[in-house]
Amino acid sequence: MKIGIGLPNQVRGTRPTVIPDWAARAERAGFSTLGTVGRLAYPGVMDTVALAAAAGATKSIGLFTNVLLASVWPPVLLAKETAGIDAVSGGRLTLGLGVGSRPDDFVVDGLGLAGRGRRFEQDLAVYRDVWQGEPIGGGPNPAVTPGARQIPLLIGGGAPVSFERMARWGKGYVVSALPAPAAAPLFQQARAAWAEAGREGSPYLVAVSYFALGDVEQGRANVSDYASAHGEEVVRMLTNGMATGQGPVKDTVAAFADLGVDELIFSPSVGDVDEVSRLADTVL
Repeated sequence: MKIGIGLPNQVRGTRPTVIPDWAARAERAGFSTLGTVGRLAYPGVMDTVALAAAAGATKSIGLFTNVLLASVWPPVLLAKETAGIDAVSGGRLTLGLGVGSRPDDFVVDGLGLAGRGRRFEQDLAVYRDVWQGEPIGGGPNPAVTPGARQIPLLIGGGAPVSFERMARWGKGYVVSALPAPAAAPLFQQARAAWAEAGREGSPYLVAVSYFALGDVEQGRANVSDYASAHGEEVVRMLTNGMATGQGPVKDTVAAFADLGVDELIFSPSVGDVDEVSRLADTVL
């Protein structure tokens, strides 16, 4: 199982200038992937901006959005933006996509919470067309540079349609930051949808876990603040499920490895760049 680390782009109070250094340290440490968290209505750095900065600061580490709220974006704009990041990085980007659920994230006129699933289906087709160089806007020009590719997609979400959508459009499934026992049935559903769709092999499965190895109490407070819109029960599950300390981090790795997960990305809960080396010393 590969081990990745998230960027602190949506950790409240994190200085944006830490992102390039965080990315470079993660690559030197040997993590497989740099992940981001996506929200609009929260004080942080947009996931596309964070990954563009990370692409410029690194040469080989994977880049991943876990997850980007696709349905809050105009689809051609998002397709062009992500194609640019992928090109700048030399083809290192994988998109983890979801539809979102917090009403305050839907800030673009005409792209509201209602109908987001239907829009997402349409948007996925738009991304494909843009990335393969189809002309846009009724004119003769494509939006992307020569050599643009179909960026690999992982789909997130817990509704039945999410798994069916993953099997049609994606190379795999990404689960939100849940403890392994809560994530296990979602991975089972992803595998079942993959087989039912007649796809060969198995879906690529990615898990996410919050961690804190320095200021644990601040980490819990930050996760609680970020997840507060989902209610006390979700906040309690996320904060209780955080990997805090070397023992819990190693237990988290073992638990997801037992589920047959392909990659585990530890998402930071504080913006202290020394968390990169603390985690690397524990799991790499």
